[in-house]
Amino acid sequence: MRAIVVRELGGPEAMVLAEHSDPVPGPGQVLVQVAAAGVNFIDIYRRSGVYPQPLPYVPGSEGAGTIRAVGDGVTGFSVGDHVAWAEGPGSYAEQVAVAAKDAVPVPAGVDLKVAAAVMLQGLTAHYLCHSTFAVTGGTVAVVHASAGGVGLLLTQMIKGLGGTVVATTSSAEKAVLARQAGADFVTTYQDFTGVVREATGGRGADVVFDGVGKDTFDASLSVLRPRGMMVLFGGSSGQVPPFNPQRLNSGGSLFLTRPTLAHYVAGRTELLWRSGDLFRWIGKRELNVRVGAEYPLAGAHRAHEDLAGRRTTGKLILVP
Repeated sequence: MRAIVVRELGGPEAMVLAEHSDPVPGPGQVLVQVAAAGVNFIDIYRRSGVYPQPLPYVPGSEGAGTIRAVGDGVTGFSVGDHVAWAEGPGSYAEQVAVAAKDAVPVPAGVDLKVAAAVMLQGLTAHYLCHSTFAVTGGTVAVVHASAGGVGLLLTQMIKGLGGTVVATTSSAEKAVLARQAGADFVTTYQDFTGVVREATGGRGADVVFDGVGKDTFDASLSVLRPRGMMVLFGGSSGQVPPFNPQRLNSGGSLFLTRPTLAHYVAGRTELLWRSGDLFRWIGKRELNVRVGAEYPLAGAHRAHEDLAGRRTTGKLILVP
């Protein structure tokens, strides 16, 4: 089979399309013919060395496809089933062996490309507003990078829970997408602090959902109400440097958390709850998943360049 292989950590050029040995499902695994693989910032972190990664390796952790074989001890899945996953190492490939415990069934009527596009970012958006900070009616939330994959999904979910969204974007085109997703206020990264003050009568936002990181961190802390929460879930502009925790005190006894998906799908029950909600909402057309661009496997380097350069909206996927 063909797969993207990284032999040395580095830039997008480190990803090379090559012939690779066919995976064989081991005990507790299913072999999947990949219909689409999701492209995510965590792939960039791993490829560049921000997150240490043994070499060589096949990048990608998210995707969807059709089961071709099942390993020993697998129950609940059969050949021909449609499945999706957010943690399946080696997903930038034509085939991948995925742990059955990490795979979720994709209902009939949900396109496999959409399923691949929604898993990691959809599960992330779900835990952010249902668990990390439980949004309710009246919650005022800042959503940075609101036209990105997580941002568009998170905005829709916050609105579904009765919250108010102050969305930041970097262009007029992206601002249109944020409004279509339901954002109440759409502004720029430079002007969002003033918009939050105006929208809340000076009180401040209840929560900031920040996947941008270094460039927005300081301003995000400044717009929170006393005892508000800063949810730093990514760093597309770079990692936040060390800072003095006294800033949380002086800012109003603020809360800061740096969550990650693995801790919010720690068990099978939680994974099925969150993914089940996503696919139900998609099936009922209550959640719109925007696939911003599709690339062939050979275009993986271009997908990473576009994502890192913030030239994208919605979700990027690779189609073998």
